[in-house]
Amino acid sequence: MTTNLAAVADKTFDYVIAGGGTAGLTLANRLTEDPSISVVVLEAGEPNVGDSKIVVPGQFGATFGDPKYDWWFPTTKQKYSKDRVFNWARGKGLGGSSCMNFYAWSKPPAGDVDAIEKLGNPGWNWKSYFEYTKRSETFHKASNEQLAAYPHTVDPDHRGTNGPIQTTVPHAVATIDALFQETMVKKGIKAIKDPYGGDITGTWMAAANLDPKTWTRSYAVTAYYLPAKDRKNLTVLTGATASRVLFSDKVDGKDLTATGVEFLFGSKPYTVHASKEVILSAGTIKSPQILELSGVGRSEVLSSLGIDVKIDLPGVGENVSDHVYLGASYELDGQTAHETYDRMRDPAYAAEAFALRAKGQGMARIGITSFAYIPISAATSSQETKRLYEKAEADVEKQKKALGDKIPPSLEEQLKLQLKTLKDDTLPDLEFIAFPGFFTTETAPESGKSYVTILIVLNHPFSRGTIHAVSRNPMDQPEIDPHYFENDSDLENLVQHIKFIKSMENTEPWKSGTVKALDPAPNCTTDPEIREYILNNHGTCWHTIGSCSMLPREKHGVVDPKLKVYGTTNLRVVDISVIPIHIAAHTHATAYVIGEKAADIIRGRV
Repeated sequence: MTTNLAAVADKTFDYVIAGGGTAGLTLANRLTEDPSISVVVLEAGEPNVGDSKIVVPGQFGATFGDPKYDWWFPTTKQKYSKDRVFNWARGKGLGGSSCMNFYAWSKPPAGDVDAIEKLGNPGWNWKSYFEYTKRSETFHKASNEQLAAYPHTVDPDHRGTNGPIQTTVPHAVATIDALFQETMVKKGIKAIKDPYGGDITGTWMAAANLDPKTWTRSYAVTAYYLPAKDRKNLTVLTGATASRVLFSDKVDGKDLTATGVEFLFGSKPYTVHASKEVILSAGTIKSPQILELSGVGRSEVLSSLGIDVKIDLPGVGENVSDHVYLGASYELDGQTAHETYDRMRDPAYAAEAFALRAKGQGMARIGITSFAYIPISAATSSQETKRLYEKAEADVEKQKKALGDKIPPSLEEQLKLQLKTLKDDTLPDLEFIAFPGFFTTETAPESGKSYVTILIVLNHPFSRGTIHAVSRNPMDQPEIDPHYFENDSDLENLVQHIKFIKSMENTEPWKSGTVKALDPAPNCTTDPEIREYILNNHGTCWHTIGSCSMLPREKHGVVDPKLKVYGTTNLRVVDISVIPIHIAAHTHATAYVIGEKAADIIRGRV
């Protein structure tokens, strides 16, 4: 499936891609469609091709924490989260994090993508996003059996028909979808026919990156790597950890030219050369570290590590933004037959489900289908909404005052855009996901009972964090400090999520469809009590962006709209780290957009 060291070490390729993850494999596939172009991909992890833990659905989090599949990066102690340390799961191996996500195929509202363009990135708008995301996928409609259990509406104009990623309506727990969707409508939330055309504000059913022909994960490996693996102009080396970018000698007044990449293989350093470009596609955590080890970044960070400053780019490793999530769980009414994911805790049932998958049946085809995205104004009273707007504005002013003259040049602009989004009743601030099973931690599920967990996600965090190298050793993982809840409005946002969920307890059919609340406990009712629950139970949603932000250089940008690193002639970053301001969507589908668009940029098509 992959090559050996001798085929890469000290060899020259047109393009060297550091990172064989979601965007990296997408880019490699598209570039090598031209047989005259040679590409090598360096991937630190193993191939893991065909591994059942990756390709078989119904195993949420099965690879998390396992070093064969997961980097499992720890954060620093979080000052505003009770000094807790959080582990960030990230895919290690071909396919990157597309190997380990929970299959949710979601895309942002048009306004969130247009905000990227407004920050100084011409062409990075919803119109372009829509074009590239359709190019990446082939959507398969729900089966008649699925439609009979619960309706799933589609606008064909919003879906791709000839792309590599196969998406479909996953096996769902129809009783949960009915319970959640009908309750949301009763709460005054509009039902969205199809959330993939730029409007996600409402309640809707999601697709999943699953291939309905085999009921296996459709991801960067199956979609982009395997169809291209036999091309003579594509070389992939696994077990190769990119350590730094190599540059030609500096010429005064001219940008640096990348000549190759130094990488570790079996703990020994080797070099591969690039005749055209070097592309970092190592993700939000590793790409800034590689830049810093290459002498590109914030001068004080590099100097403290004894690294010569080749290009002073103060935005490297800064402007980091992460989605935070947690859940609220309920026991379901036992009078209704719910076949929830709780049954998979029974080894015998799970074994049977995995056996049935080969026949296109059973729980091992499950996905997460029910979503709702709503503005704060739809979750609370007009008086409370006004209070929340005023608090957010005050917290932003406090954040800016604390930074003083050290405030990054684009941050104030970003925060203004976020405040504008918060006040726009057509754009979402709160995210709810109905997970058909028990997915919280304060209590424990009981055998034989069924549960539903409403997962909530902070989509537009005001807090900004950092990711920086800690030494010159590429095997020392970078220091990750997301600054969770440094801006208190982020915590307040999640409080409103929980309060809205609690209001569902008085709305049918949720009222009669659930027996009792488990986490948070029924007596957790006041704002201080809810804040305590959040602080004790939140975690990362694994959607971090911003560490190599696409912004104007004078605003501490790292890459320009062509994804080229400032101060270089031929070094690009192609991964989620370039997104400068967060989006109300899970980031998986967007990573493919970045890879697809980068290929066109490099080929001179846009």
